[in-house]
Order: sequence, then structure tokens, then C-alpha cells
Amino acid sequence: MVAKTKKQTGKSPATQTDRDRSPLVSPPGKSNVRRPGREGKAFNSTHSNGLSGIRHKLGLTPSAAAKLGITLLLAALTGYLHWYHLTQLFENDRHFSHLSNLEKEMAFRTEMGLYYSYYKTIIEAPSFLDGLHMVMNDRLTEHPLVINTLKRFNLYPEVVLASWYRMYTGVMAYFGIPTKMCWSINRGEGLTPVDSCEGMGDPAYFYVTCVFLLNGMMMSIFFMYGSYLSECLYMCFLTRLNTSHLISVTPSLSSPFPPICVSSLPRTRNPSRTAMVALGISNLCFMLPWQFAQFVLLTQVASLFASYILGYLAAAKMQSILVTHMITLGVCFVLMFGNSMLLTSFYASSLVSIWVSWRLLYYLVFVLFFSIQVMQGLAWVCSTVLLKFLLSTVLGASDDAHISGLIKSKFTSYKDFHTLMYTCAAEFDFMELETPVRYLKTLLLPINVLVVALIAGRRTVDLFNFLRVSLVYHSLQLMAFAVLAILIMRLKLFLTPHMCIMASLICSRQLFGWIGEKFKQHTVVFAVLAIMAIQGMTNLQAQWAIIGEFSNLPQEELLDWIQENTRPNAVFAGAMPTMASVKLSTGRPIVNHPHYEDAGLRERTKLVYSMYSRMSGETVKRNLMKLGVDFFILEDSWCTRRTRPGCSMPEIWDIEDPQNVGKTPLCTHISRNSRPHFTTVFSNDIYKVLKVPKATKDLR
Repeated sequence: MVAKTKKQTGKSPATQTDRDRSPLVSPPGKSNVRRPGREGKAFNSTHSNGLSGIRHKLGLTPSAAAKLGITLLLAALTGYLHWYHLTQLFENDRHFSHLSNLEKEMAFRTEMGLYYSYYKTIIEAPSFLDGLHMVMNDRLTEHPLVINTLKRFNLYPEVVLASWYRMYTGVMAYFGIPTKMCWSINRGEGLTPVDSCEGMGDPAYFYVTCVFLLNGMMMSIFFMYGSYLSECLYMCFLTRLNTSHLISVTPSLSSPFPPICVSSLPRTRNPSRTAMVALGISNLCFMLPWQFAQFVLLTQVASLFASYILGYLAAAKMQSILVTHMITLGVCFVLMFGNSMLLTSFYASSLVSIWVSWRLLYYLVFVLFFSIQVMQGLAWVCSTVLLKFLLSTVLGASDDAHISGLIKSKFTSYKDFHTLMYTCAAEFDFMELETPVRYLKTLLLPINVLVVALIAGRRTVDLFNFLRVSLVYHSLQLMAFAVLAILIMRLKLFLTPHMCIMASLICSRQLFGWIGEKFKQHTVVFAVLAIMAIQGMTNLQAQWAIIGEFSNLPQEELLDWIQENTRPNAVFAGAMPTMASVKLSTGRPIVNHPHYEDAGLRERTKLVYSMYSRMSGETVKRNLMKLGVDFFILEDSWCTRRTRPGCSMPEIWDIEDPQNVGKTPLCTHISRNSRPHFTTVFSNDIYKVLKVPKATKDLR
């Protein structure tokens, strides 16, 4: 238990209804928000009533306008409830409101801590432009290199949030309005009291609040699209009941924002410029915050191209979507200062491959329709793979080579050091059995199988039967997400929400009109919903029952020692998650970090992790000296931890260093006695800091 005593009131420093068919290839051509809401603006119109004017401009009947209003209201309510749910879960799990500034920073682990450090840099800089210049000329992340982190990482969300924070605190300070409340926290157990602050004026509090607001907005979008797709309101609550136990509550703005806009495009007869602009903006906002967005967009383009091949998407529409994707990719490439991973990705290669296969195969009209379908599909797959590797070779880019290795390891026995660093982590392994079991308990899996079977049945039984292209597209997208989630468990974060959206289709009269009149169908829907809610409420109650408190005293001791006993320019190396915390909380230069999507960084990390190999101490010392490391942070858990056979660090190194197999790992020797190669300058139950001798001129 902790005692919370009010200390001060602080002010933040100013710091298609008709289906488009193409039987042949067409020619190319813990705190609660107490005062939510905002006032609405008056609508200027020639109509006497503002709402009537809006309805008239949108071409809505009174009943349609009422339905739209109810949908928006329920979407806002769903988003608010989801935001509140996540906020409470986070507070209950970590007691975030009672943590000191250092403890809040330690709570941001691995990549989260690395990204948050750049947000912190910008808000603490003398001005926003100074902070932006610092992150674009960063000397701390990969010492001694100077890197543009906006090019290397996906930092735009942090830049935007930092600018918002500076504007917010500046305005509040100008008007003299307090933005945070600070307290003195007695932690007990003989520990010294710490200061803890709540309120939007606290940087960590502002950051976390914005992340959860983004998640709430995402849930509102899911609700509205589920209503749009199923033409029904209440079924969208399935999203709330069945994903609450699967959605991550970790405060990371690098998590993806699903590009929903493209989903509505297949239902429009002709692609308007407005719709294409909306698609482009959606894709851009999706790619900029997350380095793995290319895989989701690859599945999206593949699903749309498959819909086109099957005759459900008009050639003109497919071409417009394709051009929009290409333009968006180019804009993203420019905004990320020429990040080569974008041009050498499977996503970029697939866009070019679709265009080329489309143009070439159009002239083969003498071939049967089915043959053209097969040829287009095969041409796309083969040319995508070939073009990807060709571009990587020509541009000399190998930053995403580990992704090809990861995919290869899923289908073969291939493995190397970098591949094992991924596959030995549970989130990059195959989907565990527990996930489909949960899908069965909440009826998500049976309902999705039934919906996809009905859509496939309509297509197989009657090729000329009326079937909305959006249903075909979403079925294909669902299968693509399922493949990704099965191969990489972490990517179920896309599968689960999409399964909830597809589950809303049990309201569809087109698919389930055979049940009977609307009243009978709705009765069945409510019965299914009630059954789903049983397990859904069980999941929610299990989550609400989690009560914890964040504490990491060994790491706190380590960071305090670094601050007090090392020079500001002392260079550190060690486990990637720990290095993120060192950079964030102490501002010391580091040589490796958790962002593994760079060939040079992977080789640096491999040299650093040689400490956990069976090599000689002299070899490891020379590796660290060449990197310019002053201190190495050794963690015994990294030497002994084994998630499964073959996945301890010494066993991973056995793949790369077979000549030393059987020897005692160096980290075991060092944990007992660091001499003669290193000097121990700090140790506790978890961490041991080793001083690395200075490199001679010859070694440098």
C-alpha cells in the first residue's frame, strides 16, 4: 500500500448497390474525464433548419438521417466506454497515477521506451524546432553515428504529440491555468518518498491519455463500419464484447491505426476524387506510424486484386485504387526522407507487379476467362517476389532481409541468429492454441466460418447472383489476416477486430434472409448475441479483477547509479530493452536499441550479444572496444533464460559459432568473475555493470 499526500498544485512549463462485373479483363484506363464533449457549430444553409440543410446536402431521408444520428451517437458512446475501459485496466495494472517520473519512464519498455525518448527530447528542448533538429541529428541512439530518426524510425506520432503538448502547456501557462497536481508518495518498505504528478500537464500522463483516446476513436470507427457493412446497429457491440480481452493496452503510438476508408470504396459505383483522397490520407496515416504497415497494405491490395480477378471490382475502380496506393507510397517515402525499406518492400513490388501483369495480360483476350484469372494471379505472385529481390539488389538495401528470413523459417528449417531472435519470442511464433479456443468460446470462429461459407456458396452456386463486392473483399481480407496471424501470433491484432466486423454480417438480409422475416432474424441475432455476451462478460470481469502495481527497484538502482557515477557522454551497451530505458531516463549514448529493422543495427546488436556466446572473453572485449563502448550492462537472465529448446542466447549463438559448441558461455564466467577482461563497477540482483577498457589506436 502507498500513502498519497497532496504536495502542490503545479503549472506546466511553457515548454455497389449494383455489382460491378468484368467477365474479361477490362481495358486499362486511472483518472476519469469529467467534462467531455464540445459545443456544436451552427450550420449555415438556405434551409430554415440547420439539421435539415445537412440532411438535404447528404441526400438523406428523415429516417436515414435519424439512423445516421443514432449510429454516430452509439459510436461515440462505444469509443468512450472503450477508452474508459483501457484507462482503468492500465491504472489497475500499474497504479500509474502513483508512480514517480522515473517509474513512469521505466514502465515504457523496449520500443515504447525508445519512441517515448524522442517525444521527451522534443518537449524538453528550448523550442519545438530545436527539438525537431535534435531528433533529426541524433547522436545518442547509435553512437558514434549521427542518424535522422525521422528517416530511420516511424516517429511522426511522437512529433505531433510533442507539438500538441508544447502548445497545450504554453496556452495553459499563458492563462495561468494549472495543468497538473503533484503529490508526495510514500512507497513504504524503507524506500524514499517520490513525487508523482497527475494531469495533462505531466508529459507521461499526456502521452498515455492520447494513446487511449486513439484506441477509443479506433473502436468508434469499428462500430460505424460494422453498422455500415451489416446495415444493422446493435450487432456491432460484438466488437466490444469479444475483443476486450485481446486488445493491447500498452501505451505505444507506434501501434497501427486500421485503414478503414478502402473498405467502403467497393460499394461505390464510380470512384470519386474525394474517396480517393480519403483513401490516400488513410493509408498515409497508417504507414507513417508503423514500420510493419506494409504487410497489412499488401494483404489489402491482394484482396482487392483478387476481387477484380473474380469480376467483382471494375477495372477503372481497381486502377484508381492502385494509383492512389502508389501516390501514397511515394509521399510516405518523401516524408520519411527516402527510407529504402518502403521501396524494397513486398507491398511496393506488388503494386508494380499488378500494373505490369494487368497491362501484359490484357492483350491475351483469346485465352479463356478462367485461364486469364489464373495467369493474372500467378503473374502477380511471381513478379512481386522477383521484383522485390531485384529492387533490394539494385538499391543495395538489406534492412528488411531479416523479414525474408523470418518468412522462410516459417516454411523450412532455415534459421540464423537474427531469425531466431524473432522466432524465439512468443509474439513472433505461430499462433498458440489458446487463441482459437477463445474464438470458439465467444462464437467468433463459428460465425465467421458460417459467414464466409455463405459468401463462397453464393459465388459457387450462381456466378450471376447479386453479391456485394464488399462482402467478397472482406472475406478475402479475413483469410489474409488469418494467414498472417497463424504465421505470426502478434498479427492477430488485425484478425480479431476483422472477425468482429465480419460477425456483424449475421444481421445481413442478403446472407441470412433465408431465416425468415426480419423479426425472426433479429430474434436469432439477439439470441446469438446473448450467448456471446456470456463469455464476453467473463473476459471483462477477469480483466477488471487484475490489480497490480509497477515496481522495478533493481532497474531504478541501475539508472540512479548511471546518473550519479558516469559522465554524460559515457557509452553503454547491453540487452536491447534495457538500452531503451538507459537512453530514455539517463540520456546516455547507446550503441544498440530495440528497433531491429536496420541491417547495420542488427550487426551491432550481434556484436554486443557476443557477451552471451561461448566465445573467448578477449574476442568479446575487442568487439565492444571497436564499438566504442565504455560500460556493458550484463543481465544473468539473458544468459540462462530459455523460452523453449534451442532458444537460450548461448544456443542461438551455437548456430552462428559452431566451433565453440559445448563450451561454457562467457556470460556464466563473467557473472562469477569479470576479470581479467572487464571490471565490475556496479551490481545488484539483476544487473551488473562492466567497465570496458579503452580501445587502442590500432583497434580503432
